[in-house]
Amino acid sequence: MRPRLPFIFALLASFCALSGHDLGRAVDGAENPPGQRVFVMGHSFHVFLGWRLAVLAKAAGIEGHQQVGTQAIGGSRVQQHWDLPDDKNKAKAALKAGEVDVLTMSPNWIVPDEGIDRFVELGLQHNPKLRVLVQESWMPWDGWLPNEKVSKNEDRDARSLDIVRGANTRFKNLLEPPIRALNEKLGREVITVVPVGDAVLKLRDLIEAGKAPGITKHSELFTDPIGHAKSPVVALAAYCTFACLYRRSPVGLQATDAALDSLSPDLRPLLQRLAWEAVTEHPLSGVKSKPTP
Repeated sequence: MRPRLPFIFALLASFCALSGHDLGRAVDGAENPPGQRVFVMGHSFHVFLGWRLAVLAKAAGIEGHQQVGTQAIGGSRVQQHWDLPDDKNKAKAALKAGEVDVLTMSPNWIVPDEGIDRFVELGLQHNPKLRVLVQESWMPWDGWLPNEKVSKNEDRDARSLDIVRGANTRFKNLLEPPIRALNEKLGREVITVVPVGDAVLKLRDLIEAGKAPGITKHSELFTDPIGHAKSPVVALAAYCTFACLYRRSPVGLQATDAALDSLSPDLRPLLQRLAWEAVTEHPLSGVKSKPTP
């Protein structure tokens, strides 16, 4: 039987007071790694991550984290970023200069996406140790097929989550096999998957059960029918990406977030836990073990 959440949160707070240095440490218990040079590239479900990752790295005591740059194209496939002219392609320029340790990207729902392979190949030519994080986003319109799309944000409140779950599974089944194949070809895990869509579903399950502090409706997570994120989903994406980037649990990180804290003081630690669960449960996240209870 699992302990109740309030007890877990109280235990985390006590542990932080005794040994704050250990919170957010590596899965294997190692000390903090050096900060990474990160380039964020993608669409509007992703490009807000840059400064937020820096805030989380600082909260975790990770020194030397650098936000190299951001490249945004609305609703984009990765291939659209590859096709940008060289004089406008900040991502290519940074990779060619060898300035990037970790490239993050966010393919849309039209997958497979040949742009992923092309950026990986280019990046490895200039930094053989490059890592690439590919975000599995939450579903636009709660499902992108014509019979799945919500027409109004409020429609999310009355529909079955099975529709969303089915669309999420379909997206994963299209995106992940080419990633596995490319990693096998390269002989190491160059690409890891950031399972933000799984984490958002975990939160929506709690909303459905009436157990999400400060949130009572699915529509409160998004600004429009497409699914642009409000602060809880933004936070989940940041926590998931931080966990995959540094292979650290975000649980217990004291990064102030006024937008979350105004909803409920219990929401931030809950989202941190949901993100860590999603990452440690995903076979392509690069995080192989769960934290010691």
